[in-house]
Amino acid sequence: MTADRLVKVNELIKQLAGELVLREVDFGKDVLVTVTRVETSRDLRYSKVLITVFPNDRERNVLEVLEKEIFGIQRMLNKKLNMRPIPKIHFEIDRVEKEAARIEELLAQVKEEN
Repeated sequence: MTADRLVKVNELIKQLAGELVLREVDFGKDVLVTVTRVETSRDLRYSKVLITVFPNDRERNVLEVLEKEIFGIQRMLNKKLNMRPIPKIHFEIDRVEKEAARIEELLAQVKEEN
């Protein structure tokens, strides 16, 4: 598996999973879920789909809904992907953005103190 192919697989799964989550899953009123990135194993067996949730306090609820709907999402994804093997997806919260925002906040505080 070349690194270039893995990047393309990640982008394709990100796009398709994002569309499926947006169209097929109901998270309730005033909840925004975004697929931020996908990390697929080199053997193409597993894909970690990283998401962000707004508002943040709804993250647990969103993950529970996705856990209930995972088989339907996986089935629809399987139909759209023209490859073998088809990675088994798993959803996780993307903490990178939160950590970056926290670092920015801390840097702003340090700057104000100086």
